Amino acid sequence: MGSHFRSYIWDPVLIVFQIVLMQCIYYSFLGLWLVGVDSLVPTHGSLNQIFSYEILGFSSLLGRLSMMAFVLNSLTCALGLWFFIRRGKQCLDFTVTVHFFHLISCWIYNSRFPSTLSWWLVNLACMALMAVIGEYLCMRTELRAIPVNSGPKSNL
Repeated sequence: MGSHFRSYIWDPVLIVFQIVLMQCIYYSFLGLWLVGVDSLVPTHGSLNQIFSYEILGFSSLLGRLSMMAFVLNSLTCALGLWFFIRRGKQCLDFTVTVHFFHLISCWIYNSRFPSTLSWWLVNLACMALMAVIGEYLCMRTELRAIPVNSGPKSNL
């Protein structure tokens, strides 16, 4: 039996744990980024900043700062993809899954489907950033040179 380079075994338990991990990373770091940007203006943080799609907007300072937190969070989540998923082929899948669950969460929290253009633009831009940067980081790691042992060979 020979070894397979980059062999992939279907493991649904691992995939579910990776999805849960990426959701935890997404909401934990989004909360930290929102605390950071909230310290710039006199406001109190709430779940509305995460789930209410009416907060995200260009017209208010709080809306612009919240959008900045979402963009910074996509960069943090790209690092999470690189560190925990480690496969360039799966970055888009996990990114779409994280944002799909965020869409469902926002829908449940607001009791209606998100309808503001700014919410959709921010989430599509963050999805693109997270997927592209995560895939770039994973591909750089996957394409690293494989060290070849140049030790003595036996003559057969």
